[in-house]
Amino acid sequence: MSEKENKVVSLSGARDKEKAADKQDKTEAPVVYCSFCGRPNHMVLKMVQGPGVNICSECTMICLQYLILEDRVPSSEAQRVIDAFWRGFKK
Repeated sequence: MSEKENKVVSLSGARDKEKAADKQDKTEAPVVYCSFCGRPNHMVLKMVQGPGVNICSECTMICLQYLILEDRVPSSEAQRVIDAFWRGFKK
């Protein structure tokens, strides 16, 4: 699987994938926008597609940080996930 094919992960059902595959031009990857920040998939690390909504990896991490920090004391496991993400993002 190429890097472009791996950037967008769809959480929609198999039925929707078949419809999308029929419509999609095989030569060009579709541009998918994050429903939260509006960035296209070629400007983010990963994009997750759901039924009617998309979220990029950066917005996912912001949400994760918010949920963890809302508890005021991040667990060591949660802090490792956050640290690993931002380390990889800075490279």
